[in-house]
Amino acid sequence: MVKFIAPSPVVFLIDDDVHILKALERILSCTDYLVQCYTSAEQFITVANLRQPGCIVLDMSMPGMPGSALQEYLLRSDCLLPVIFLTGTGDVISSVKAMKLGAADFLTKPVDAAQLLAAVELAIARNQQRLADRALLDSIQSRLDSLTNRERQVMDLVVSGRLNKQTAYELGTVEHTVKLHRASVMKKMQADSLSDLVTTVNIYEMLQSRSLT
Repeated sequence: MVKFIAPSPVVFLIDDDVHILKALERILSCTDYLVQCYTSAEQFITVANLRQPGCIVLDMSMPGMPGSALQEYLLRSDCLLPVIFLTGTGDVISSVKAMKLGAADFLTKPVDAAQLLAAVELAIARNQQRLADRALLDSIQSRLDSLTNRERQVMDLVVSGRLNKQTAYELGTVEHTVKLHRASVMKKMQADSLSDLVTTVNIYEMLQSRSLT
């Protein structure tokens, strides 16, 4: 059996100053993370794999597309890579906006090596959790999509606590038909018990309400 090997996390460094890029790359050379350097947000968008596990270390102020604009682009693209912002200006307004949009951290230049490494480690952990949540959400969504409209109606009523005869009454059908639909729901949703089904639906709703980006 072929063993699946998860890709190594990548730290994407984006700064228009090549000297800063080299300095950041040196700091991260002591880690097991892969490092990719980009001198502009536009270059990053064109070349980088946004589905790669990892995180982004991003300069806030760059010519062309600034860091804040790239962050908004990533949110629209449903990218799960956490963003660590770097700034040399200490712009409080920009930092507050970035954090509200979900930035993982906000560091000032010159960057302290220990602070950067700690921020990257936390961002990578956040990304791994996001990827796990997304995989689970997609799995449950696939199972839900396999249900017919009537099976979905039966599931919703059963999960809300209705008995089979109550479900049959509300749907204008007979209890035997509800039992057949219910058995099909359990099979398609991969639930061994009503408790399993309720838990799966609750997890799905929780993940949908949680921001993954």
